[in-house]
Amino acid sequence: MPVGVCELEVFEGARARLEAIAYRLLGSASDAEDVVQDTFLRWQSVERELIETPEAWLTKVLTNLCLNRLTSARARRETYVGQWLPEPVFAGDRMLGPAETAEQRESVSIAMLTLMERLSATERVVYVLREAFGYSHGEIAEVLDLTESNCQQIYRRAKQHLAAGRRRVEVAPAAARKIVEEFLAAALSGRTEALVRMLTDDAVHVGDGGGVVFSLPLPITGALRVARFLRGLFEPSAAKWEMIGGRPVLFAAVANGVPALVLMVGDRVATVVSLDVTDDGIAAIHTQANPGKLERATRQWATSEHGEPLIDNW
Repeated sequence: MPVGVCELEVFEGARARLEAIAYRLLGSASDAEDVVQDTFLRWQSVERELIETPEAWLTKVLTNLCLNRLTSARARRETYVGQWLPEPVFAGDRMLGPAETAEQRESVSIAMLTLMERLSATERVVYVLREAFGYSHGEIAEVLDLTESNCQQIYRRAKQHLAAGRRRVEVAPAAARKIVEEFLAAALSGRTEALVRMLTDDAVHVGDGGGVVFSLPLPITGALRVARFLRGLFEPSAAKWEMIGGRPVLFAAVANGVPALVLMVGDRVATVVSLDVTDDGIAAIHTQANPGKLERATRQWATSEHGEPLIDNW
């Protein structure tokens, strides 16, 4: 059924919200774009005059598509090479969605998106719709064809599963650049002690190369072990540059609400190193180097302001 101007405006008015929901549910910007497009195709083919509340209908269709993707994604990740991390997106990307509350901002951090992997698909949907988008339990129940009391129970269970996560400190853009500068200076100093001072005792490093770029198969935990790894990682070498496709230029940025070090090779984002900052220091470092998960970041980088490089001849 052809989509008229009014129906197209309805969908485009909902697109940003749909993308933001899908990104939180899937942890992948590219997958989120795909399910939003699939939602549009269903919107295009349905008898729209029978739909009383387009927003609710679109959310339900999108959510069901995401549930299907989450089920298949769990199976694919069993054979994923190395560690899996979400796809990073930079500040200003509409896929980050609403950011009025601390809960909304927290729900899109790399740390929280990674932590949500421990939830069942239904728990993740309930948690995201409730915590990040303020849907009532009654509205969520209609989306998932569950009872309201069941949704309440699922939400409480999801909150319990996520309770182990440590809440990060919110950092303004100017402060984020300073944190990245200090982190980079410590990493390049060649002195382990400088890095240890910036890390929490139980700091963790997780790297995702997707089997394309080398990364360790398991997380590194503990401030000293992480610091030693980072000291070696940031020693310049032709082998490292070859691995990421060339000699990088280093920038400071904000990705998923946290300070990030961005390695650019030509006009391509080659690596995003996200720093999860808490009151006690940097608690987690997430290094995304899988080229397939940096395509949207590269597109966004090309059209945004990102300041002067921290190092342009590493």
